[in-house]
Amino acid sequence: MISDVAGILLAGGRSRRMGKDKRFLSVGEHTLLERSLAVLQDVFQNVSIVVGDDSTMIETATPVWRDLIPNRGSLGGIYTGLKLSRTPYIFAVACDMPFISPVVIRHLVSLKDDADVVIPRSEFGPQPTHALYSSRCLPVIEKMVQSGRLSIKEVINEASLRVRWVPQVEISGLDPGGRSFFNVNTPEELETARKMVGSPRIGS
Repeated sequence: MISDVAGILLAGGRSRRMGKDKRFLSVGEHTLLERSLAVLQDVFQNVSIVVGDDSTMIETATPVWRDLIPNRGSLGGIYTGLKLSRTPYIFAVACDMPFISPVVIRHLVSLKDDADVVIPRSEFGPQPTHALYSSRCLPVIEKMVQSGRLSIKEVINEASLRVRWVPQVEISGLDPGGRSFFNVNTPEELETARKMVGSPRIGS
């Protein structure tokens, strides 16, 4: 298991487009939260969950952290993960991705030595909530969340940070169907995910 990178599950809990708390919606035999958490725990020695300041607390043996600065979206969750983790890197992933792959995650982590951010591109575009961030990102992100600038693109474009883009073609051999980056935001996408399961294996 990887010890110098912490797995951070971003589970804010607002789910406006879904109309209900999607963390606890099932895909296959497990909830969205359970599926992602199981994969992170398979890969990383240290795993934590970050939830919104005002979201329902999750009952789990895994450490759960509330956003240090409220109402800062995904960037605020990444900031909280970087600030509270004791590792030099975090791998942050949104809990609405039901098919994240341990193989893909390990590949992204393997590219960290010459980068401060390792971020994949997929057919859906850049994936900043399925990416690795080093502690060198913390000062940049801290200034942004404190000032209310919440676009993760600004982090990626920061000149002082080394960014390793991982093109879709580099990942396609590890994840031929591109399932890793499918996310669930709407009832229609939830129904699609349920049809995609195919087997009850967590993280399949």
